[in-house]
Amino acid sequence: MRVAQIAPLYESVPPHLYGGTERIVSYITEALVRRGHDVTLFAAADSNTRARLVPGCPRALRLDSAVIDPLAHHLAQLRHVMDRAGNFDIIHNHMDYLALPLVAATSTPIVTTLHGRLDLPDLQAVFAAYPEAALISISDAQRRPLAQADWRATVYHGMPTASYALGRGDGGYLAFLGRISPEKRVESAIRVAATVGMPLKIAAKIDRVDAEYFENAIRPLLGTADVEFIGEIGGADKVRFLGDARALVFPIDWPEPFGLVMIEALACGTPVIGRRRGSVPEVVDDGVTGFVCDDDEAMIAAARRIDELDRVRCRRVFESRFSDTRMVDDYERIYAETIGGLTARSA
Repeated sequence: MRVAQIAPLYESVPPHLYGGTERIVSYITEALVRRGHDVTLFAAADSNTRARLVPGCPRALRLDSAVIDPLAHHLAQLRHVMDRAGNFDIIHNHMDYLALPLVAATSTPIVTTLHGRLDLPDLQAVFAAYPEAALISISDAQRRPLAQADWRATVYHGMPTASYALGRGDGGYLAFLGRISPEKRVESAIRVAATVGMPLKIAAKIDRVDAEYFENAIRPLLGTADVEFIGEIGGADKVRFLGDARALVFPIDWPEPFGLVMIEALACGTPVIGRRRGSVPEVVDDGVTGFVCDDDEAMIAAARRIDELDRVRCRRVFESRFSDTRMVDDYERIYAETIGGLTARSA
């Protein structure tokens, strides 16, 4: 198949540090190339890929201090896709609703994986305007605010199994990994760790929009317990960080569409203590690969039981449910069904 992958431009593909969507786009792209497909990747110019790269901006927008309006670069990238659309058998959009105008502008089949939250009222208008858009969710929970949309499948994220090694969890600490923001509730992770008497290590990026929140709400808590703020990490540092942790604390307070960090932890054999929001009950097998909790008190109780869980079993569940092989198998099937369905309708 001739496949186009359209990535957001905020991070490179793959990202150097934080960046879930662009990391998944990279896994899909490279796996499709290995399987012999003719793949074109629309992404930032500092991306690293074996596919044909069509750059949408000179470097990842988040790392470019000269960028004021990232939307302008995404609209320019859409034109690049539009001009080449006839060269592809299928276009896979990862830019959420920004690329929906392509559905009306080209006859090439398009599928859109939605990576973000869908519970914002403003989104109803845009998806109502494109009812023919073929959508893919990354969890069943993500779909709920847009139940009327044309959902083709749910495809859970997957990662290369060889990229993450089983860790022993002998670092003795709880881990928080991701992004500092109010909905991620790092203050809950600090409370859980302090209450059970375990160290907490926080490896997280701080976006400019959340800098004031970090200074006012989080930094004062860092001295109240055994808490180490590491900052943003990636690559081998992240694998070691997760593998040495006794558990990942995931105390989110928002409708998480997927939560890539959860399966990154499971890949290292590290169980997850998560709040029952969004995708968490779909990703975490309660009592097997972690604990699904309703509040801080339940997370505290879960942390005290964390050694009951088998790290080898966590890794095996990751391999069976969340590998990149399984993910790309799912997408290949969806591509074939979408192309076949369009051909049937055109006959």
